[in-house]
Amino acid sequence: MEQSNNVTVFILLGLSQSKNIEIFCFALFLFCYVAIWMGNLFIMVSITCSQLNDQPMYFFLNYLSLSDLCYRTTVTPKLMTDLLAERKTISYYSCMTQLFTTHFFGGVEVFILAGKAYDRCVAICKPLHYTVIMSRQRCNTIIIACCTGAFTHSAGQFLLTMFLPFCGTNEIDHYLCDVYPLLKLACTNTHRIGLLVIANSGLITLVTFVVLMLFYIFILYTLRAYSAESRSKALSTCSSHITVVVLFFAPALLIYIRPASTFPEDKVFALFYTIIAPMFNPLIYTLRNTEMKNAIRNVWCHQMLLEGK
Repeated sequence: MEQSNNVTVFILLGLSQSKNIEIFCFALFLFCYVAIWMGNLFIMVSITCSQLNDQPMYFFLNYLSLSDLCYRTTVTPKLMTDLLAERKTISYYSCMTQLFTTHFFGGVEVFILAGKAYDRCVAICKPLHYTVIMSRQRCNTIIIACCTGAFTHSAGQFLLTMFLPFCGTNEIDHYLCDVYPLLKLACTNTHRIGLLVIANSGLITLVTFVVLMLFYIFILYTLRAYSAESRSKALSTCSSHITVVVLFFAPALLIYIRPASTFPEDKVFALFYTIIAPMFNPLIYTLRNTEMKNAIRNVWCHQMLLEGK
């Protein structure tokens, strides 16, 4: 199909037309972004500089924090810049790049969450075989599979959008470039493409969420045979994982599991899983995890003692 494209620049309508609201949002998102960076870097340094990196659960958490930082960085700096700008524009190729990177790093995060759930399932359901099953080679293979799956997903979204003809309005009713707002601007029938987007983003999100929940249901079922102390420790770890999963997947499902259409509420849902909820991830993973708190204490207290000498 020949591409008929007269659009070189898109105008992002953003979150609000009120300057006061935009200034408030800028301050809020700046705080969230700094908190996301500090929290995730804190986790990554603590794991890398301790023996926790030898354990599969923290090996995956390290990569999850890295993908979290990359994912938020594809969205938040541009959003904050636009909040202070009079005219919110993004070039066609920058828009396509943002679409690809957001879906790539978002996909990596989704699949790593599934890898973490698999790790916990093996640890609790097959504890005697855990070290053999979750070897470092197996963990590396899972990370490579996560990146491959995410690349396949984002490449699909990119190709579906890249060849759309844009010949009318160039105003995107959103604060970022995503598939559904772009489908709305295309000057062609996008019904079939919308179905392919649902099959790509919607089904991947739904199937991954269902698989994650099945993993945790199986874990909870297996925990019945454990002692009260072991059950309490396992429940503490799994509850933090489930909290992160629900915070991430619930708004994503509300956007991608329905027919290709856009609503004003989509901006709020997208804000929740791109900026607001990720701010709490480091707290969720550390506050109820004794090993993580001990590692943080040892690494950072040791560093402060070295600086004090």
